[in-house]
Amino acid sequence: MDLLEYQGKQLFARHGVPVPTGRPASTVEEAVAAADEIGYPCVVKAQVQIGGRGKAGGIKVAKNREEAREHADAILGMDIRGLTVHEVWIEGASEIASEYYASVVFDRSAKAPLIMLSTKGGMDIEAVAEEDPEAIARLHVDPLLGFQDFHGRRLAFDAGVDADVVRPVGEMLSKLYGVFIEEEATLVEVNPMIVTPGSAADGGGREVKALDAKVTLDDNALFRHPDNATLRDLSQEDPQERMAKERGLTYVKLDGDIGILGNGAGLVMSTLDVVDQAGGKPANFLDAGGGSKAEAITSAVEVILSDPKVKAVLFNIFGGITRGDEVAKGLIEAFYQIKPKVPFVVRLDGTNDKEGRQLLADANLPNVVTESTMDGAAQKVVELANA
Repeated sequence: MDLLEYQGKQLFARHGVPVPTGRPASTVEEAVAAADEIGYPCVVKAQVQIGGRGKAGGIKVAKNREEAREHADAILGMDIRGLTVHEVWIEGASEIASEYYASVVFDRSAKAPLIMLSTKGGMDIEAVAEEDPEAIARLHVDPLLGFQDFHGRRLAFDAGVDADVVRPVGEMLSKLYGVFIEEEATLVEVNPMIVTPGSAADGGGREVKALDAKVTLDDNALFRHPDNATLRDLSQEDPQERMAKERGLTYVKLDGDIGILGNGAGLVMSTLDVVDQAGGKPANFLDAGGGSKAEAITSAVEVILSDPKVKAVLFNIFGGITRGDEVAKGLIEAFYQIKPKVPFVVRLDGTNDKEGRQLLADANLPNVVTESTMDGAAQKVVELANA
């Protein structure tokens, strides 16, 4: 579950991570009131779960009340890369001497949290990793040992941060790691992590703050964090993925036009590959799960067909605990309820596959073709989609 920036910052604040003062607003009047309370200059920031807000005009500095109103009115309702802005975050403007990048992510290959730090903050970190990989210091943390003070010092020295902020940068990384572990996140990212002007030499004592917050929480752990579960922003979620989640289906939307349904993640992944090899483009990943009943199949068909780009659908079922006749009954019921306008290719194999194919034959559903092999089914569905 991805959080909006202000939700991530509120989470940070609970763990002692220094963040600028701010308030969320969903109307122009609320934004102006928040700006008056925080003071000027302030920043009006669009709240959407996507990068590139600044380039799209979603981040503006307001020097007075009139500008705050003008910026809030322009940003609320704005479309940023397909996402509509429903909220803004009003934040006190920060003085910036340096911009760093910091993140904690779970590295599945190493089976350990990975902490990254770079002095090239405020930039696309993927571009930095490609153009200058040495600019990013990396360190895996033993989950049993946890984050230690020397980890922060090592990362700071490896990244080349200014000497007077080595300690506060280390403290920031320690707190971000605490957010990552205690909130059961899969990603905690700050870009940029800013260093304020001043220096220890002149008594200024420079500070390190999180000017942005990108947090992804583990959906599977939300039952242990009921407060975090309430942060889900349904308006930012894909409507098909939200529908599937409500029906207990594992669904991921893709960019193609061939709907995919299988039982078991491995089989669905293989189906995506076979369709791609046949020259098609999958529109989704949908795993109906083992032991899929007719009701689940009907729900799956509704989810797949809710995507207007879908031109054909491939059912690839290998029966173990899933029975072919139950799948056939679900598809027949779906056709009676939904009356699909696109062709279906069905490959049934395994438990009760003959019974399932017989049910489909007896039902004589329009636009339903059965195939005996995965390759044959993939080629047929690509042919039908192209037609």
